Amino acid sequence: MGRAKIFHIPGYIWHLTHRCHNKDHLLKFSRDKKRWMHWLFEAKKRYGLTILNYVVTSNHIHLLVYDDGRLGVIPRSILLAASRTAREYNVRKERSGAFWEDHYHATAVDTSEYLRRCLVYIDLNMVRAGVVGHPGEWRFGGYSEIKSGRQRFRLIDSARLLSLLGIPSRQALKDFLDIWILDKMSSSKNGREAVWTESVAVGGEAFVKKIKEKLGPRANSREVARNGGYFVLREGRLAYSYNADFGRKNIIVRDFVKLGKNRLCL
Repeated sequence: MGRAKIFHIPGYIWHLTHRCHNKDHLLKFSRDKKRWMHWLFEAKKRYGLTILNYVVTSNHIHLLVYDDGRLGVIPRSILLAASRTAREYNVRKERSGAFWEDHYHATAVDTSEYLRRCLVYIDLNMVRAGVVGHPGEWRFGGYSEIKSGRQRFRLIDSARLLSLLGIPSRQALKDFLDIWILDKMSSSKNGREAVWTESVAVGGEAFVKKIKEKLGPRANSREVARNGGYFVLREGRLAYSYNADFGRKNIIVRDFVKLGKNRLCL
């Protein structure tokens, strides 16, 4: 569970997605979401993982990180958070068997507008799923952390994020984030965008071609293509997708959120 579906390259921003085994809603309860966040915080302390954004849903996670080139930081961090969360869940439920899919998916993300789009895409995950009406209603994600300005157990590296976005202050980031969220929510194109979870790389043409070049022979079966406002390095064959429509299970989760918001506080 600590292995990427593709080999990633150091020195880039990576959007990671990792789902529960068979798409089961094993992260449905707040305690399990909190435990994954706790172990992600431990990974940040132990290995120096640079976190730019995240969201924990009921059956998968999104994690946006910056790889500063130190060997093994990302896989060790994913392994720690995933294995400890699974172990605690299985012990509590007297359960055995797989908790996560074997591999997580890694997509290289370009800077500037592409980083901004990816941030917003992650923040709006539970809105697209129909669980909440606004990302501020979902406490298990980077939007709530940034808006609250909390210092204790902070996951996001604000300084790195501000630098990559070219934004001067945390207050400016909060203001811009609200503008970006509102703009996307009012857009007719606020659905799931497979480029963020099914591509090897997303960004400008030069960036995507550079990623393909760095992958060398591993990219022989992959092609650079234009997809809407993006250039992408496509997978040779898509192994799976993260579907934002979880049907009746999402209705249950949505109602749970509405009825128990006070108990969802970190």
